[in-house]
Amino acid sequence: MSAGCCHNEEFDGTSRGFRRALWVVIAINAGMFAVEMLAGAAAHSQALKADALDFIGDAATYGLSLWVIGKPLMWRANAALVKAGSLFVMGGFILALALYRAFFETEPDATLMGSIAILALAANLASVVILMRWREGDANVRSVWLCSRNDAIGNVAVFGSAGLVALTGTHWPDVIVAAGMAGLFVWSATQILSRALAERRHAAAHAAPGE
Repeated sequence: MSAGCCHNEEFDGTSRGFRRALWVVIAINAGMFAVEMLAGAAAHSQALKADALDFIGDAATYGLSLWVIGKPLMWRANAALVKAGSLFVMGGFILALALYRAFFETEPDATLMGSIAILALAANLASVVILMRWREGDANVRSVWLCSRNDAIGNVAVFGSAGLVALTGTHWPDVIVAAGMAGLFVWSATQILSRALAERRHAAAHAAPGE
């Protein structure tokens, strides 16, 4: 059971353990962004680049989550809206890159793709384990968990696409995985957006007169 689940109010992130966990996963994600962007360029893999963007997006998300911990519900809901918007933008950007990749680039290096995907999966599984205790909560807390889960799913997909690239000798598995990751970002953004808007309405309804 996640922290705060024994109360009627959702967990808002105000615990020392949650803050420490966020700092650790920020470091993991920032490091893997650099690794995957370099590897994606070297391997000509759009899926690796898409996953790298997810890493840096998560690092920024976790930093924003840290900043709003302890602040009023409206602040936390607004932060979640920002994060939902960033996921929509990343999803659109990754889809555009995938379409470009479909028509203008060459077959990626499946061996390098697979190797980096394993490393990234290990990093993401570590983040998932660290954050497992806090997978439920308000929109701000929930967005942290969704981003980490998306990373782990994305890395499994990249690893699978590397095998299919090697098997088929074409770049299409890489393109399809990148497009699928874009869809996952949009779906997660929709979840965060829905909860954040509900929290904004709740905060507005319970605001003191004159606020």
